Amino acid sequence: METEATPQVPETGELPEAARRGPISHAIFRVARLHRMLAGQLLREVGLHPAQELVMMQLWDRGRMRQTDLARHVGADAATMTRTIQRLEKAGFVRRVPSTSDKRSVLVEPTAASQALRQQVENLWARLEDYVAGDLTDAERGESLAVLERLETNLAASARDADQPARPGGPDA
Repeated sequence: METEATPQVPETGELPEAARRGPISHAIFRVARLHRMLAGQLLREVGLHPAQELVMMQLWDRGRMRQTDLARHVGADAATMTRTIQRLEKAGFVRRVPSTSDKRSVLVEPTAASQALRQQVENLWARLEDYVAGDLTDAERGESLAVLERLETNLAASARDADQPARPGGPDA
């Protein structure tokens, strides 16, 4: 009898010797991987792939918007956003229309079919939140969120700094 393959989940707390100087980074990697895996399983129930729900969330909240702005809000590059929009359009959840004010821009809007999807996505995100937060108290949930926001701020600042070209005569010269 064939059974569906179960994803291999490593024991928590395992820290390779090479990662000993970055235990928080290693934990983030493990948590993000498991989160994406569970989100993917839940999203398959409604016919979506991970990150497509993030695009839809932006469109449901903001309505019609330029594809470039949508990519910026979601944090995706142009090529990834183009592929995502094509897949969502093929599924009937979005429609692309040319901008009347800027002939180079394409506007993306949610379709009526996507509105039925919204409640399902909200429900599965609530389930995912329950999986993530588990038995955390309200105070622990708040603390966790605050720490994650600080980590995101730190990473965003480092990413901005890495994008800045080295200045002549600066420390990298």
